[in-house]
Amino acid sequence: MVKLVLIRHGQSEWNLKNLFTGWTDVELSPNGVKEAHEAGKLLKEKGYSFDVAFSSTLKRANHTMDFVLEEMGETSIPKHYSWRLNERHYGALQGLNKADAAKKWGDEQVHIWRRSADVPPLALTKEDERWPGNQEKYKELIAKGEMTIEDCPLTECLIDTAKRVKPYFDEKIAPFIHEGKKVLIAAHGNSLRAIVMMLEHLTPEQIISVEIPTGKPLVYELDEKTLKVLDKYYL
Repeated sequence: MVKLVLIRHGQSEWNLKNLFTGWTDVELSPNGVKEAHEAGKLLKEKGYSFDVAFSSTLKRANHTMDFVLEEMGETSIPKHYSWRLNERHYGALQGLNKADAAKKWGDEQVHIWRRSADVPPLALTKEDERWPGNQEKYKELIAKGEMTIEDCPLTECLIDTAKRVKPYFDEKIAPFIHEGKKVLIAAHGNSLRAIVMMLEHLTPEQIISVEIPTGKPLVYELDEKTLKVLDKYYL
């Protein structure tokens, strides 16, 4: 048996402002910083340690990982970053206040965009500055061969997010688990829901009701050979 720990980043500045965030690279709020440090203290108190850590390319998840490892005295372990662990891209909703969006398109439509597994929000155009293909960070990743221009989403639903998370989990993360390594993944609500969906073999209908709170370590006890879930719990 091996333990895999998932943690959603602490509260971000845009979580606090009730804005659709997606791939927008915002900082943690002061409360989010506190959540991350408290998670690290709790993990240390419970006797956890890690061999390797994974995160997205977004600083709210990166800083959460850093603060957790700082509290645990494990800042020197290998860390890996990938756009595939980024939050779901909210398309034309990114940057909008959720209440304002509901006034514009209606509560029911916004609820469908937010909570259905297979209905993406309105798409951006490639001329929009919010499209990752126009942003330096992703231009650099494309130049390095770590992603392609086709990988830059105009919008995403949860199923789209899961399609990019799964190959990264299978190829980069799962091998460490099979070796019995202790893995930490600090990412986002929807990229982590994609992992939960894979581990628990949930249907799109079942994953809709799954919520992952900010800053709370979620532990999966797995069979290291098959990745069968033996137990799961929040600390």
